[in-house]
Amino acid sequence: MSMLSEFRAFAMRGNVVDMAVGVVIGAAFGKIVASVVDDLIMPVVGTVTGGVDFSAYEIPIHGDAALGIGKLFQTIIDFAIIAFVLFLIIKAMNAAKRKEAAAPTPPAEAPADVKLLTEIRDLLRAR
Repeated sequence: MSMLSEFRAFAMRGNVVDMAVGVVIGAAFGKIVASVVDDLIMPVVGTVTGGVDFSAYEIPIHGDAALGIGKLFQTIIDFAIIAFVLFLIIKAMNAAKRKEAAAPTPPAEAPADVKLLTEIRDLLRAR
């Protein structure tokens, strides 16, 4: 088997294609979550904290060199908020799944021959 045909067989397996779709959807979903955090949640957090922007804090080392410790703090805060939002979304999805799973499924309709036999049995009982 040539290298190209082996690669084609590997790339066309269902798991690889599913993973590729998941990565693309995940990247798009990441942009949505980032927008929710940046445009909806962070303005509220900024208002509550008095407009504190941690990303501007630096620890000077030597001359123009400085540790961007504020950017690290801001990234940690962003991560915590994103993780909490994702937790709420997944919790809502799991609750919806449980509600759907708990809903009773209607019994399957009997086939026509079973219905006919049931009618015959009921007629015979009535005699």
